[in-house]
Amino acid sequence: MATILKVFELGRQSKCISNVFDRLQSLGNIHMRYCSKSYQNISTLLIANRGEIACRVMRTAKKMGIKTVALFSEPDRNSMHVAMADEAYHIGPAASQESYLRQDKIINIAKKTGAQAIHPGYGFLSENYEFADLCKSEGITFIGPPSSAIKDMGIKSTSKHIMSAAGVPIIEGYHGEDQSDQRLREEAERIGFPIMIKAVRGGGGKGMRISNTAEEFQEQLDSARSEAMKSFGDDVMLVEKFVNTPRHVEVQIFGDHHGNYVYLFERDCSVQRRHQKVIEEAPAPGLTSETRQAIGEAAIRAARAVNYVGAGTVEFIMDEEQNFYFMEMNTRLQVEHPVSEMITDTDLVEWQIKVASGQVLPKKQSDLKINGHSFEARIYAEDPDNNFMPGAGPLHFLETPKPDEFTRVETGVRQNDEVSVHYDPMIAKLVVWSHDRKSALSKLIYSLRQYKIVGLANNISFLDNLASHPEFQNANVHTGFIPQYYDNLFVKKSVDPSVICQSALALLLKRMNDVKKRDAFTPFSDSTLRRVNHDLRRKVLLKKDGADYEICIVPSAKSNVYQVEYENSSFEVEVLPVISNENRLDLNFNIDGVKSKATAVFSQNTINLFSQNGSFVFDVPLPNYTKGSSAAGASSDSAIAPMPGVVDKVHVTEGQEVKEGDRLLVMIAMKMEYVIKSPKDGVIKKIFHKSGDTTSKGTVLVTFEN
Repeated sequence: MATILKVFELGRQSKCISNVFDRLQSLGNIHMRYCSKSYQNISTLLIANRGEIACRVMRTAKKMGIKTVALFSEPDRNSMHVAMADEAYHIGPAASQESYLRQDKIINIAKKTGAQAIHPGYGFLSENYEFADLCKSEGITFIGPPSSAIKDMGIKSTSKHIMSAAGVPIIEGYHGEDQSDQRLREEAERIGFPIMIKAVRGGGGKGMRISNTAEEFQEQLDSARSEAMKSFGDDVMLVEKFVNTPRHVEVQIFGDHHGNYVYLFERDCSVQRRHQKVIEEAPAPGLTSETRQAIGEAAIRAARAVNYVGAGTVEFIMDEEQNFYFMEMNTRLQVEHPVSEMITDTDLVEWQIKVASGQVLPKKQSDLKINGHSFEARIYAEDPDNNFMPGAGPLHFLETPKPDEFTRVETGVRQNDEVSVHYDPMIAKLVVWSHDRKSALSKLIYSLRQYKIVGLANNISFLDNLASHPEFQNANVHTGFIPQYYDNLFVKKSVDPSVICQSALALLLKRMNDVKKRDAFTPFSDSTLRRVNHDLRRKVLLKKDGADYEICIVPSAKSNVYQVEYENSSFEVEVLPVISNENRLDLNFNIDGVKSKATAVFSQNTINLFSQNGSFVFDVPLPNYTKGSSAAGASSDSAIAPMPGVVDKVHVTEGQEVKEGDRLLVMIAMKMEYVIKSPKDGVIKKIFHKSGDTTSKGTVLVTFEN
């Protein structure tokens, strides 16, 4: 009775009486719900997702002896998750709306395969209450919370009222039904800039914009609405006060069908780009024991308020004094769940399946203790030097750190797989654990330097710079960390002379190997380079970031020893191939008495060198006689695609006069919206693409009159 009076009083104070009565009614039905529900034994599980999370769920299901069923769209036909599954079914073309979001097709395949349950993963249908209801009506277990919880927490305005009534701290904002531009602008001015514009059904940074001034409010609102409609089919917005230099701290919670709840401590996900997380860690550094307990208990109150069942994450904004405010609840398994698993020695997917089968939570709160520290780095196909523009294409070469008890590589791609333009650009999640934050961070940096990717732009070097930054090392993190330290994080890496030696010799050895493969008995692959009446000096030309490197290599009388001359320096280098194949050389070097190792991967006209100094890409200039006339490309009289993507809207017509900065087109890449603006004042001469066209990076989109 005391609990009911407390909830009523909180609701009266927040003027949310109708919501409180809803809560009281649900609380009154709790006992009956727990006693009357029947559960299915899960022997066949359909995973309504793709890529990394589908593979992650399958690993646990197989461990539990559960048969797995996969779905795949046309471009995913040969994907890793399809190969892992016991059965796999084609569900449609590339577009998510015609494949992974087709609820009717998913249910039909579940029935056809006899799957008792569907795991939605994250994204797609994982937070769609209509799909949860459909599963229930068809007698299929939805591995997730009740549809009512998804609905209450998925609509941000509703969730704020419920949280306020449950005694969870919230931040000031407007969550009303009047969605006119004028009303939203008035509320933004009332709250005071800077403000955050967010889609009420949003998540994953989509449909979210920051407006720092009244002048930019309308543009940010229009962009957020457009992106929200494409991602969630709903463009209703809320406006909230934006807290400067906040931390993003979230709590992993779990509930079962028997009224039990636990929190598996918190994660810090503050370091973000485009409102999406980059590196996550658990536990959150620097929290007092009092704050840790308070935020965990607040998350449990949030879960109880909506009768939550399964895995969920309650996200909070935290200020510099460790005051925290409810932001949203993600009613699914989070991308970053592995760091919570690592510090609590749990398998949250296994917990999900057991709870969905009606079992009691495997552990009580008193059983859960923090053990050590864990980091997760999200490895994306994107170009950090080009505003993190997403990429797509084949993974010509892929080598990961060796997984072990304390290192996990969560991925859904293999070497030669294609990172598709149609879906999320994530390549993998690198997860490490150690006894404390300092040693875990050292392990993360070391493991990042073991990662080797060739074929498309990626963020590994950026992650290395980020993890190595002194302020990150000292745990001084907040959501504006990347912009604040931009100059330090994006500094051009200097090229050490040892890297020049390694790259030049790798190229020379590759050329000699190629000659030998064409003719096994040729004398021209001799490592001494000695020829009768022939100059022994070999010149190697390399290019990087606009700089030219000219290296001379002179063989020594000793086998595999060379004198390498670069600029005004000379180095004695011994090099021994360890692994040699068509496109890869693993080499051991001894440069002026200092031993080192490096891997060189050759792709088209580039050398990709990986060593403990980092990764470096050198262009190999083509001989003049091999250079053909190139097709017309980008110039000052054109606008080009900054990344692979799909043309969504064309805002101009041929012959139209435009000003610098005017919108030309809108592109969609990896489910994100990008506006292509005019680089100059001028008149549109030709538009090369229409809505729905797929383009490659560097494709000419629009040309201007001279």
